[in-house]
Parts: sequence; C-alpha cells; structure tokens
Amino acid sequence: MRHRKKFNHLGRTTSHRKAMLSNMAVSLIKHKRIHTTLAKAKALKVFIEPLITKSKEDTTHSRRTAFSYLKDKEAVSILFREVSEKVAQRPGGYTRILKTGNRIGDNAEMCFIELVDFNENMLESASTKKSTRRRRSSSKKKTESSPAAEVKAETEVKEEVKDAVVEEKEVKAEPETEAKEESKAPEAKADTPAEEASDDEEKKKEE
Repeated sequence: MRHRKKFNHLGRTTSHRKAMLSNMAVSLIKHKRIHTTLAKAKALKVFIEPLITKSKEDTTHSRRTAFSYLKDKEAVSILFREVSEKVAQRPGGYTRILKTGNRIGDNAEMCFIELVDFNENMLESASTKKSTRRRRSSSKKKTESSPAAEVKAETEVKEEVKDAVVEEKEVKAEPETEAKEESKAPEAKADTPAEEASDDEEKKKEE
C-alpha cells in the first residue's frame, strides 16, 4: 500500500524516475533553463533545490553527496563553481516555473523551469522599475512641509490678518464720520429760523 506517499510517481518505476530527475537536473545546471511539463518541473524543483543548498558548503563530502544524485562530474563542478556563487546570498527559492500553455498533442501543461539568478532580463526589469503615483504625492508633501515653505505660509497668513484688520478699521471709521456729519446738519437747520426771526425784528424797528 502507498499510505502517506504524496509525491508524484510520474507514471514510472523508482529507478526510472530517479534517472529521469537526475538527467533533468544536469540539463538545468548546464543550460540554466529547460522546457518540460508542469508535473516534471514540480518534481525537479523538489529534487534540485536541496542540492543547490548543499553546494554553498564546498567540501569533499558535499561534492560526493551531489555526485551520488547527479552522476555527472561536469555538472557537479558547475554547481559548486558558478551556481553556488550566484545563490550565496539567497536563502532558498533557487528555481522559477513559468507556464507556457498546453501541449497540442495530449493537452499537457507545459512550462519553463529556470534558475532565478541567471535570468538577466528579469533581474534588469526588477532593478529598473517605473516610479508610481505615490512617489509624486509624497514628493509634493515633502516640498510643502519644508522649512522654507512653512515660513512662506506663515508670512502669507500674517499679511492676510493685517489686511483684514485694516479693512475692519476703515469700515468702523466710515459710520462715525457719517454720524458726525448728520449731527452737524440739524444744528445748522435749527440756527436758521432764529436768525430769520431776528432779521424780522430789526426790519420792524427800522420801520
């Protein structure tokens, strides 16, 4: 019985499956990218990533362990010379699977599996990303919150307050002048009848 055996047998015997994964791992190490089915790529990912982790420690024991899986001296030397230097700072996830659609004959899911640190196009695109709108808004906020901008804003507020105070004073002064003129006008009107009465009395006397 196959209780708790969840890995994909790929329709092959144990010896056939191990030989196939070993051959695919050698091809991936030499060419850095291969085209295969999605099921085989997932099985290869589990097979090769522990070997890449072991290649970070370049000792005789780790080289012999890798050779027992790969069965290829050239692939082992490339793994410990080139690949280990590239992945030295990476804590895992050395491979990437890129789906390419289904195969015409049997409609099997196809994909590329590649070593992440050897895809130069993706590394360049990741390093040269376009600026987003958030950066523009943050730059505006920075310019507005600069000390020079704050000083300008304070001076503008002070000038506006002064203008408002001057306008209020002018508005208050205008009603006072109008009230004074009105108070003077009745006095002038009250004086004129007395003067007319005195003129009439003088005319009568003269007569």
